[in-house]
Amino acid sequence: MTAHQASSASEWIYRLTADRADPRPAPASSAQSFAEATDRLGAEPVAWAVALGDELARLVIREVPELGGGAGPFETLRMGAEAATLHALLLLADPEGDPVADRTVPEESLLGDREFARRRLGLDKVLRGIRVAHAALTHALMNACQELAPPSVRAEQFRRVSELLFDFVDTFSSRMTAEYLSEHDRWVTSGAAAREETVRSILDGRPVKLEAASELLTYRLEGRHLAVIAWCDNPAPDVTDDLQRAAAELLHQRGCTSTLVLPMGRTTVWAWGDPGASASTTKPATAGYPDGFRIACGSVRQALPGFRQSHEDAEHAARIAHLNPAGTGPVVDYPDVELAALVSADLPALRRFVRDELRELAADDQHADRLRRTLRMYLRNERSLTVAAAQLHVARNTVTYRVKRAQEVLGHDLAARLPELMTALEAAQTLGPAVLRPQGRDALA
Repeated sequence: MTAHQASSASEWIYRLTADRADPRPAPASSAQSFAEATDRLGAEPVAWAVALGDELARLVIREVPELGGGAGPFETLRMGAEAATLHALLLLADPEGDPVADRTVPEESLLGDREFARRRLGLDKVLRGIRVAHAALTHALMNACQELAPPSVRAEQFRRVSELLFDFVDTFSSRMTAEYLSEHDRWVTSGAAAREETVRSILDGRPVKLEAASELLTYRLEGRHLAVIAWCDNPAPDVTDDLQRAAAELLHQRGCTSTLVLPMGRTTVWAWGDPGASASTTKPATAGYPDGFRIACGSVRQALPGFRQSHEDAEHAARIAHLNPAGTGPVVDYPDVELAALVSADLPALRRFVRDELRELAADDQHADRLRRTLRMYLRNERSLTVAAAQLHVARNTVTYRVKRAQEVLGHDLAARLPELMTALEAAQTLGPAVLRPQGRDALA
């Protein structure tokens, strides 16, 4: 087959189209890679690759859960899967495409590989993820070829897809293995690895020599501690340094003169600061952060056990932020969400409790939300209509009407189940859609 004939036979690649019935995910690969692929393939085949990259990342995490671990690791995995899919399409569209000769592996895929090494995930799991993604990518391309390629070239295109992808994944696996081992060797011999291992020992409750650990970390472990966890929901390839700066700046704003900042992979940072005994407990105004940046703060705790406990608080605050990202803001403080964190340990049980307790007030719509907020403010202010009206910036009669309407919906006197009612209202306020009934299902009329 001549180059012209191969090019003509591969025309089906340019007719790939993402499913318009589903919301299209945003591109995860770099702007340069996306632009170059769009220029060579067209917008629709690239949109198809972006959607498939998202699907491959979800499939890999289902099959190899260790490669997941939250929004940041998922975005890293999605970035690598999308970049590899685009690379495969470019090879298939090129009549001279030969991945044996082309040893290039997308930089976005290598970024994820390095993170897996720093997270100390086994190489066997990384290679298992590659095999899962390769099988799914091959299946998707075969189905697309069956649908889009003319019958006269279909058999030849099936053979070409199979051969090119087999050679591509062989090259890809070899390069990823080499990069993983290289990064692993760099990491385990670095000071950062020793610092991370010391921190993990403290967090796991293993015994450490306090003086030696403080010297290694260049951070005083005997004092007070405020822990933060910073992450980015839609990270760019160079986001780590910005996350470290954001975490350090927040700790300094909170009165910490000494800080310990550790990157945990590419998309997450753990940090601690010593606020000192005289530091103000008043939280400064939240600074502006880049799109997708989130920070969870623990409570101020004391000494070595407090180092661990404040981090655990920050983990709970981060969990609440993940459950209701739109309702918690860029910075979440554990004391502000402590009740929701405690009662949401069993989320399905909490969801049933909230819906049973609030009845139609548990609907996730504007009208039910107004009644919940008004009732919550009224009860938090010892049933003062005047104070509740002032805080809600509405008329006193409006509060009276809403409280009466809420009580009618609940079907009992407010005092009858006051602790349960307050708990359900606080959970609904903090967790929002994570515990409320979806809009349109038994919503309040």
